[in-house]
Amino acid sequence: MKNWKTLVILGLVLAFCIQDSTAQCVMCKAVAEDASSTTGIIGKGINSGILYLMGIPYILLATLGFVFFRKRKTSAQ
Repeated sequence: MKNWKTLVILGLVLAFCIQDSTAQCVMCKAVAEDASSTTGIIGKGINSGILYLMGIPYILLATLGFVFFRKRKTSAQ
């Protein structure tokens, strides 16, 4: 029962933190649109940076998931 309460509290904290992270994305988008309307060069660099920063957590989660799956599979045998 204690784990359930901890997960609910953690979920609520993360739900309230989402608003701050989306505000940053809107700011990046505004800068990219403004820069791309004038020259187009800076906007492409900002978009590439956003995609790079977005990909890192997914790669880390996939790696951790794979390691966890392999360890669990080998320990079951």
